[in-house]
Amino acid sequence: MEILNTINSPSDLRALPLEQMPQLAQEIRAKIIDTVAETGGHLAANLGVVELSLALHYAFNTPQDKIVWDVGHQCYTHKILTGRRDQFSTLRQDGGISGFCNRQESQYDTHTTGHSSNSISLALGMAVARDLSGADYQVAAVIGDGSLTGGMALEALDHAGDLKKPLIVILNDNEMSINGNVGAISAHLSRIRTNPRYARAKSNVRGILSHLPGGESLSALISSLKTGLKSAIVPGMLFEDLGFVYLGPIDGHDIHAMVELFRQAQHMQKPVLIHVRTTKGKGYTPAETFPERWHGASPFYIESGLPKNGKSVSYSEIFGKTLAELADKDTDIVAITAAMGEGTGLSHFCQQFPDRFFDVAIAEQHATTFAAGLATAGKKPVFAVYSTFLQRAYDQVMEDVCLQRLPVVFAIDRAGLVGGDGCSHQGIFDISYLRAMPGMTILAPADGEELKMMLRYAFSLQAPVALRYPRMPARRLEICRPPLQYGCGVKLTEGADAAIFALGSMVETALAVQQRLKEDGLQLRVVNARFAAPLDTKLLDESATACGGRIITLEEGVSSGGFGEACAAALASTIIGKEKQTDIMICALPSAFPPHGERGNLLRAAGLQPDQLAEAIRERWFQDGK
Repeated sequence: MEILNTINSPSDLRALPLEQMPQLAQEIRAKIIDTVAETGGHLAANLGVVELSLALHYAFNTPQDKIVWDVGHQCYTHKILTGRRDQFSTLRQDGGISGFCNRQESQYDTHTTGHSSNSISLALGMAVARDLSGADYQVAAVIGDGSLTGGMALEALDHAGDLKKPLIVILNDNEMSINGNVGAISAHLSRIRTNPRYARAKSNVRGILSHLPGGESLSALISSLKTGLKSAIVPGMLFEDLGFVYLGPIDGHDIHAMVELFRQAQHMQKPVLIHVRTTKGKGYTPAETFPERWHGASPFYIESGLPKNGKSVSYSEIFGKTLAELADKDTDIVAITAAMGEGTGLSHFCQQFPDRFFDVAIAEQHATTFAAGLATAGKKPVFAVYSTFLQRAYDQVMEDVCLQRLPVVFAIDRAGLVGGDGCSHQGIFDISYLRAMPGMTILAPADGEELKMMLRYAFSLQAPVALRYPRMPARRLEICRPPLQYGCGVKLTEGADAAIFALGSMVETALAVQQRLKEDGLQLRVVNARFAAPLDTKLLDESATACGGRIITLEEGVSSGGFGEACAAALASTIIGKEKQTDIMICALPSAFPPHGERGNLLRAAGLQPDQLAEAIRERWFQDGK
């Protein structure tokens, strides 16, 4: 009999005997594999926490008790158990359920997630609010050892240990973030995992004391010996030194043991950290063998593990290979990643130049200022980072790089819409927040060939440079590519009816719009802007004069503070703009958080597909023909 079909909420789960949990775990693991093989998604992390998720909902009275998932990419079992089993086939699809926790979806999702290292802060805030209100519920944060490398997690541990509020932190230790973990904290956890002397010695001490007369009166001595023993055998005992009761390590696939320990922790009335060891990718051999490759999976064939879609070259791969080629000729080039080496295409660089490759763990703020320090000393640092993750380092980009006018290259991957990863990962704000920074040059390639050109060019500027490129196949466009000139765009087609200034990924769209309107007898000028900052104001003015003041801007970013608004402001401030009427049509994404879904459908929802844009241009200026 299949157990999973009887589970519609955690209360159904808690009605089952613990003996049925292993079978239920097997059924859930099979459902996750079957679904992700069709939809794509985060596979390895979710397979590793099936038993942990079951134990949490079995031991805690959710939704009254609060579970806060760090990042949330490992929440698939949680979703299946909390009333979304029948919707699970819609995972990450248009109109379907999110691949992360989402407050709009369920009362069991305490926070809309996607970024790391914030769970302990959130859980501590909930615990303090609980006590201020006189409420009675448990709060548990589930954080991976990768997320624990983020500075915010350490700040929260420090504060929680000081406040001494009842709070449970569950450290899911699989020795991985997306790539293998690095850093001193990871090494500390490794020592705990691999040193059996502590557990064995503690057991021996308890056995000896239990046979001595007056054993009860030795409780204080036991506590003292316990503290001294931990400090002597497990260096530092970081968590206990921060004010937490440390329990573990425990097998994260032993549901009985976890349920018992979780229940004990609920009665301690103080901060508790439970160290749980899990295997990323558990239950699917390809994911267990290569967990970093199966962190985020495209649709695949279960039997072979091969992708269903044909392999295409990504912008990330082109960036990584080009950077390695440049570094082979220039020993001053160094590469930095914040736990995203493979995702940002730096695998080639890491293999060829290990001494010049730095994975700083999930620490974008540190990565940025570390790059500034390298640049100060004459090196040529490149920080490869997803657009949405660079947001964490806003102050460091402003103060430590731009204010100092240092030549740091920010290789901004996943700039624009990212599809299935959804609202927390959409890289649509970087143009707006980077344009506000004095001295920042922002480049956006129209295709993979321009990405190569721009990366080479970035090193020649001796100034802060942001090079943004999308998450999509890097098709080669049939366009002219003259050498880059600072702040200059390139005319791709001539026309006098209107001019489209397109940035980066939207150049291909602009050319498609131009072809559609050409069929109506309209001649549009298409400009590959190349630069979001500084703007080519000379070409803007000249195009406004040549095209009757009709200018269209096109970008894969939000309108507020974006490329289009900058062009409008530039035109308004010129002599041409003041003396001759200009009419600018800003085509951009709305200032909102787009949901998950296929990129083309998200563009259509924003009116940014070629057929929609062509129709909008006709309606605005050419309803009665030319």
